[in-house]
Amino acid sequence: MDFLSTVKGSDLENYFPKGWDMKRIDECCEKGVAREAFWNDDFTPIACESLSDFDTFMGHEIANTIRKAREAGEKLAMILPVGPMGMYKWASFFLKEWNVKCDHVYTFNMDEWSDIDGNNLPSDNPASFEYSMKQAFFDKLGENTVPPAQRNFATKANLPTYPEKIAALKAEGAKLVLVYGIGRACHIAFWEPTFAEDYATEAEWKAAPYRIGAKLTPMTIEQNAITSFKSRTTLVPCFANTMGPGLMFQADYAIGGADGTLGRGMGWQGMSFLITLHYGPNTSFTSSYIPTLPGKLFYLKELAGPLTPECN
Repeated sequence: MDFLSTVKGSDLENYFPKGWDMKRIDECCEKGVAREAFWNDDFTPIACESLSDFDTFMGHEIANTIRKAREAGEKLAMILPVGPMGMYKWASFFLKEWNVKCDHVYTFNMDEWSDIDGNNLPSDNPASFEYSMKQAFFDKLGENTVPPAQRNFATKANLPTYPEKIAALKAEGAKLVLVYGIGRACHIAFWEPTFAEDYATEAEWKAAPYRIGAKLTPMTIEQNAITSFKSRTTLVPCFANTMGPGLMFQADYAIGGADGTLGRGMGWQGMSFLITLHYGPNTSFTSSYIPTLPGKLFYLKELAGPLTPECN
């Protein structure tokens, strides 16, 4: 007796996105981190034994990417998430330790909470992603920080300028690096699985640059209630401004993180992590395109399974 044998006639029968094949998802959950034929040759999942290792390794990868661009005399465009977050402490530590100035870096935060019209929380609101980025990263860099004029946040006014700004940087020889986490609904940024229904072809979906006032799924709201709002669903906005595949998947390199464990054997991200690795590119799972990009995906070891009940 399990989900597949009991879902018919239940309240969950039409809950998950239309494109989700739950049997195929279940099969993904049995595969661990075995390589797939569709992976980019330079895509590598990296296991971390602890959260402190995860934060340090991912932070070092971000900092080293910034340092290498500086040493090469190149501009660097970075798409940044608010979640995971612990890596920013270590990225700023290494950059300060190495005395690397970040005036060659241009940042583009991938998303921001909004209402249905795309209006955002004020930047001084602790729940806003702009506030979080300043506290976690930019302010910690001190005098070496990314210049404020080179920081971009996904506001209603600024998000539509991202395509032109990123294109201009790439035309000048800048590399584009995507830093990301994986959502419970397998989103990257807030590009939800339900959006796939709005595009006639995969090519149209992959070309979409952003959305203003995007409607979030119940899975995403509950994920954020747990991870960011201390379980208080009533504080979570139901819409967000978000980058789309047309910008994110232009990346020359990607640095990802999956740290979604909760302690005492509990976790929220194991299934999403394994779908990402094994489902194969599919517009109903935005993160399924991640393994087609070169880069590193840091993950807490227990997320790779076995994803089975434990009795302790």
